[in-house]
Amino acid sequence: MKRLALVSAVVACAACSSVAPDAGHEAVIVRKPLFFGHGGIDGNTVKPGRTFVAWTTDAVDVNMQPQRVDMEFDDLMTSNGVPIDFHAVFTYQVLDAVRLVRDFGADRGQAAGAPGFFVRNLDQPFRTAVRDAVKKRDMNEMAITATAAEAVDAEVTAHMERLITEYKVPIRLVDLSLGRANPPDAIENQRIATAEQEQRINTEKQRKLAEDQRKAAEQSRAEADNAYRTAMQLNPEQFLQLESIKAMRDVCGGGKCSIVTTGALPTFGIK
Repeated sequence: MKRLALVSAVVACAACSSVAPDAGHEAVIVRKPLFFGHGGIDGNTVKPGRTFVAWTTDAVDVNMQPQRVDMEFDDLMTSNGVPIDFHAVFTYQVLDAVRLVRDFGADRGQAAGAPGFFVRNLDQPFRTAVRDAVKKRDMNEMAITATAAEAVDAEVTAHMERLITEYKVPIRLVDLSLGRANPPDAIENQRIATAEQEQRINTEKQRKLAEDQRKAAEQSRAEADNAYRTAMQLNPEQFLQLESIKAMRDVCGGGKCSIVTTGALPTFGIK
C-alpha cells in the first residue's frame, strides 16, 4: 500500500506544473483539460508565491506595477505649417488581470515595448489625439511656451481617459507626458542665429547706454568745474594751476612725497 501511495504521488506530481509569479505580478490561469471539461480562464489569479496546476494549464503573467509605453512622433504639422518631432510617454497600470487577458489579450504588440492590447485599442487613437492637439498651435508655442505643452498634455490625457472608459480597458492612466518639441534643424539654426543677433543688439544698446551715461557725467563735471571757476573769478590758466595743486596735495597727503617750488607751478618728488 505504501508503495502504491508513493507511486500515485509521483504520478500526480509528474502530471502537475507550478506557477510562481514575481512580486508585483499576477498569473492568469488558462485551464486546458486534455480529456474532460471545457477549461477556460480561471476567475482568480495566482498571487506571488508558488501554486501547482495541471500540466495542461497555461499561466499568463501580468505585470500589475505601473508600466510605460514610449512613442516617437515625427513631422507633426503645427498651425503655421512647421513640422515638429517629440517623444511621448504613456504610463499605465493594470487594474484587473483576468479581464485584461480574457477581453484584450496579454501578448506583446508590434510597437517596441508596447503590449498588444495597447497597440490594438489605444495606439492609433493616441496618435490621432496628439496630432489634432498639435495642429491647433504654432511651432513657437510648442517649442518654447510651457503652457502650450501643458495644454496639449491635458487635452490628450482627457481624451485617452474617455477612450479607456469607453472601451472598458481594465487599466488606469497614471501619467501622460509629451516631451519638448523639436523643430527641424533648419528652423532650429535660424532660431539660434536670431537669438544671437538679438543678444548682439542688446549688448550694443547696453554699451551705448553706458557711454551716454559717462558722457553725461563728464559734461556735468565740466559744467560744475566751470561754474566753480566763474564763481572764484579765475581764468582758465589759474583754474588749471589750482587743480594741479589740489592733485599734488592729494598725492602727497600720505607723506610719501615732498612738494618743491621751482617755478610758476610746484613739483613734487616721490620718497
